[in-house]
Amino acid sequence: MSKQRRGARRSAARYRTSLPWRVVTAGAEYVDRRLGWDRLPVIPGLLTLLGLRVKLRQKNLHDTGHLPSADLPDPAPPSETHKVNRTPDGSHNDLDEPRMGMAGTRFGRNIPLDRIAPATPEDVLSTPNPRVVSRALLTRDELVPAESVNSLVAAWLQFMVRDWFSHGTSPTERPWEVPLMDDDPWPEHPMRIMRTPNDPTRDPQAPAGTPDTRVNVSSHWWDASQIYGTNETEQRLMRAGELGKLRLWDDEQSPFPSDPSRDPSHLPGFWLGLAMMHDLFAREHNAICDHLHGAYPSWNDEELFQRARLVNAALLAKIHTVEWTPAVISHPTTVKALRANWWGLAGERVHNLFGRISDSEVISGIPGGETDHYGIPYSLTEEFVAVYRMHPLIRDEWHLRSAADDATLRHCTLRDISGPGALKALETTEMADLLYSFGTLHPGLVTLHNFPKFLQEFERPDGQLQDLAATDILRSRELGVPRYNEFRRLLRLKPAANFLELTENRAWAEQIQWLYDGDIEKVDLMVGLYAEKLPAGFAFSDTAFRIFILMASRRLNSDRFFTEYYTPEVYSKAGMAWIDDNSMITVLLRHHPELRTALAGLTNAFVPWHTAGRTVT
Repeated sequence: MSKQRRGARRSAARYRTSLPWRVVTAGAEYVDRRLGWDRLPVIPGLLTLLGLRVKLRQKNLHDTGHLPSADLPDPAPPSETHKVNRTPDGSHNDLDEPRMGMAGTRFGRNIPLDRIAPATPEDVLSTPNPRVVSRALLTRDELVPAESVNSLVAAWLQFMVRDWFSHGTSPTERPWEVPLMDDDPWPEHPMRIMRTPNDPTRDPQAPAGTPDTRVNVSSHWWDASQIYGTNETEQRLMRAGELGKLRLWDDEQSPFPSDPSRDPSHLPGFWLGLAMMHDLFAREHNAICDHLHGAYPSWNDEELFQRARLVNAALLAKIHTVEWTPAVISHPTTVKALRANWWGLAGERVHNLFGRISDSEVISGIPGGETDHYGIPYSLTEEFVAVYRMHPLIRDEWHLRSAADDATLRHCTLRDISGPGALKALETTEMADLLYSFGTLHPGLVTLHNFPKFLQEFERPDGQLQDLAATDILRSRELGVPRYNEFRRLLRLKPAANFLELTENRAWAEQIQWLYDGDIEKVDLMVGLYAEKLPAGFAFSDTAFRIFILMASRRLNSDRFFTEYYTPEVYSKAGMAWIDDNSMITVLLRHHPELRTALAGLTNAFVPWHTAGRTVT
């Protein structure tokens, strides 16, 4: 290895900065409070965001792993292969702390542990209860479109979420019982919402008042576990056993287990968009294997699989960082900042010509730099989960059309393309037509009164009805995520003094004020995030963006496979070139060249595509 020279900076001491950065940080918070980063020219705005990120690293990373615990998951014994291969469960990413970030470890927090909100039944079901919020503030009358992007944005986000986090399967006993209004059409009164699973690693002898903790049953790392599985058994089921490849749909070797109890199409949340992304990047894995086999013909199945997994995961992280996120928050300053996360302020051209020209992440980007946990062991956080509750992105109505001539193939609802219905759509419609349809349809804007109706009456595979809007509100309360104003205070943002300061929409302000009995402090986080004015180019809120400023970088900074081990010696020279040379557009065209006209001239696959039959100028 050429760059295994330091080991991660970790939690022996809190994150400290040099005097110049302390000055930038203090100035950033002052300028942001007085003017707002988004009202500044690009360079001053960028410096403000960099300063805010430093302060967030100092104040908004909080570990739960030190709290009393028992029955922790056991990493596999150390092996030389761990140095160069991602493990299925995410263990051994940090070679000194092999349990860090592995599946079955706790979510961290972005707020001090003593500020975690109480979660008694009185708090979780308090007025207005989650179902009332769902009906009054979230129900979609008609789609409010996010016109600057296409519906691959929604499919991609769920694909990423399936990699990042899951609280696991909820127990059926002791559900939350939500009282309903007399005129509520829900078929059973009260509404029952299953609880989030308890933390199996929590010490039963922990003192009273110990903060609430939950575990992530997925790996916390950005390791493409939604494709490769989170344990050895799942991974073996995905693999073809030849040339490092994965099983695919069209060779009658489904990537899903034949056992119905393990088939993800029978799990909540499976839909056509998720299946499309899984298929696309399973194919991309196999294309990477072919490329590596051509470059290194002596490599066996295991070596090809492990290198291709690294390359595919890094390509996904790159696409999310420099394509998906700039599409959904397309303010000029954030576009520059996100590209700097990957290539540094020196930019992509300098990277392609010279590689890293500095150890600084600001100059040369995070990939290939120093591994750094910023004083706190790495994990994803409950607040990160909360701000990624973006179901309004999903449409209710879907018009599937031909990529060749834009002819209508089928009109369907979200219900038609969810669960096993997603597999039927894949069997009866060409993948290129599905991708074209998503690429030419707008998703919803993440705002009030825009929650998919189908998800407010979602029938789970077990036959249970669920209002996901009510569930989203309840989950943040249940998991101790602060209400909107307190959340802003803990991020050092000004809280809303009144309802018109919360939102510029006077009708919304009146609705929220009435629903929350005039108490601005009661407003739920998700309601506030959906109601607040958006910065220019944003499809979601500035408050949520503060968590992204922190955690988007952290997912890269803490992962040695994106930092010290992001080298040709680990990925291979051919693998590194594949990451550099590819984008979402090249991935789409490699596997579906018939999309070339729809994508002609575009530089980002998540903006609206050209409609077939129209002249592209």
